[in-house]
Amino acid sequence: MGADDGYLLSERAGRRLAALASLFDASTFRHLSALGLAPGWRVWEVGAGGPSVPDWLVHRVHPGGQLVATDLDTTWLERLPGSVRVLRHDIGTDPPPDGPFDLVHARLVLVHVPQRDRALAAMVSVLRPGGWLVLEEADPALQPLACIDDSGPPQQLANRLKAGFRRLMADRGVDLAYGRTLPRRLREAGLVDVAADAWFPITGPACVELERTTVEQIRDRLLDAGLATADEIEQHLANLSAGLLDVATSPMITAWGRRP
Repeated sequence: MGADDGYLLSERAGRRLAALASLFDASTFRHLSALGLAPGWRVWEVGAGGPSVPDWLVHRVHPGGQLVATDLDTTWLERLPGSVRVLRHDIGTDPPPDGPFDLVHARLVLVHVPQRDRALAAMVSVLRPGGWLVLEEADPALQPLACIDDSGPPQQLANRLKAGFRRLMADRGVDLAYGRTLPRRLREAGLVDVAADAWFPITGPACVELERTTVEQIRDRLLDAGLATADEIEQHLANLSAGLLDVATSPMITAWGRRP
């Protein structure tokens, strides 16, 4: 993935969540702050995953506001302040929490939900008039290489493994070009003032850590599918540990719009 993991990956890895936070939280916080997030807002954080985004949000909506954080697995949300309402929730099938909300935010969620159109409609339905929906999804098809600088055997191996991983995702029905469709989907949902941009980490320690945890967790699936050998996987992990690779993540598309 970088950011395009598709639930092949277990949430057991706290260091993976930490890498995602390091890579994408600053961009997320910049977008949410620009919408005027302030004390008193009611916010729904969808598919919260780790605690970093809801922890940031709750300190900005209080006093007087409310944060609802939902996910299929709320294990990583247990350390949040008691003022956060944490709910186990399937955005694809369960009714949304009671609104209305001033802001609904989801990062790396919809592409993994089979009922993504229903999920999007549910998020829009609980926005107050003037409320904002912010969606963030990776777009692996915009930049399919792990190493943009495909300069030698270590980089070429990384790119072959990334291609195998993305084949696994595609076989599971993940839309590798979903991120770029977000602005259109927000307009079709009736939102206005729609805009979007992208954040694209090219290299750094968090990129390497995300790649390492990804490969460690999908190792058996790559082997079972005949997409890599054990020696290739071990060599790639060794190359990462040796600092030989500038590993990129997929571009993260952020799109936002408000309910009229």
